[in-house]
Parts: sequence; structure tokens; C-alpha cells
Amino acid sequence: MQSFWNERYAAPEYAYGKAPNVFLASRLPDFPAGRILFPAEGEGRNAVFAARLGWEAHAFDYSESARMKALQLAQEQGVQLQYAVADVRELDYEPAAFDAIAIIFAHFPSSFRAHCHQVWDRLLKPGGVLLLEAFSKDHLSYNADGKAGGPREADLLYDAAELEAAFGHYDILESRQVETELSEGLYHNGLSSVVQFVARKPVNGPAFGQ
Repeated sequence: MQSFWNERYAAPEYAYGKAPNVFLASRLPDFPAGRILFPAEGEGRNAVFAARLGWEAHAFDYSESARMKALQLAQEQGVQLQYAVADVRELDYEPAAFDAIAIIFAHFPSSFRAHCHQVWDRLLKPGGVLLLEAFSKDHLSYNADGKAGGPREADLLYDAAELEAAFGHYDILESRQVETELSEGLYHNGLSSVVQFVARKPVNGPAFGQ
């Protein structure tokens, strides 16, 4: 998969455009700017948007091509972006390092997703916010021709109820599955089914998963 993404991001065009994800753009301004992390950020469109709002934006992806495009976009738009080439297992951020974590169309196998959730919780400050948009398990029926984009395997898709259970001790601000018309670059186009999730980590509460 690393070679697949390196090849996709090596093209001169921005695979998913330069504009931020619409859901992120609508929700991120609701929260005071601080330090934010974008996992599997690709070519940087969302992290650059956050930096333009005054956030200290950090991102990672395992594609070197993605990092090059992201830094190019940040320079083009006159902002700073900290971008690491790594996967989730290689992160060296300090615990409670971020005021927000934004996971935008970052899909992981169900066998690995619980570990990712633990990582996000460890890196998020008490009182910090988790924002997520991803394709839902119903998306396969929307993506028969492949134009809408996203994984073609059900195991990589999300379910709102599963997220609510995983982050059950968080203050859930938004959790829903909706239809949306995507228009994001070359690969996210057309009517899609997505999960949108926003939750705040409690200042005091049980350990994650308890």
C-alpha cells in the first residue's frame, strides 16, 4: 500500500484537491486554535487549512510523495506545517501533546483500528477534541462505479455506533451517518455515505476503554 500511495501522490495534480474537507472546514472553527494532529494526512490540504486558522498543525503519513506535496502546498499558502513520514506504530509524539486530532478519510483495518483509537486517546489532551469523517459501511452500495472513492473492502469502513462505543467515556458532540455529495479532487466525487464524529476527551474520567 505504501507504493500505491507514493505513486498516487507523485502525480503533479493534488489527488483530493487543495481545498479542505467540507466537514472539517465547517467544524474546526468551532474550537479555539491550539496544537492539532492530522493522521494519514496525504497531500496536506486539511493541515494547511488548520494552519491558516492559526493552529499549530502537525501531520504524518507513510508516503514521502505526500509529504513533499503537503510542504509545497504549505509554502504556497504561506503557513508552517510539521510533517513526519511514519505510520501509527512509529509515532514519537509525547502523550497529551495535542488539543485536537482530525482523522479525515483515514481508513484502517478493523483489527488495527482499536490500537489507533488508543493512540489518538494517548496523544489527545484532557479536554481535547477528536474530529473524524470517514466512509461508512453502507458506502459500498454508493461506490459501485468507483467514482466516489474510498475503500472497496467493508472491513476498512466505519460505523457510528462502533465509534460511540470505542469513545464511550468521551463527551460526544456529534455522531451521525449521512449522505453527502463529495467533490474532492480526482478521486472523491459523487454521492457518498459517510460517518461524521466529534467528541471531547473528558478532563477527568476513566482510562480509555474502561
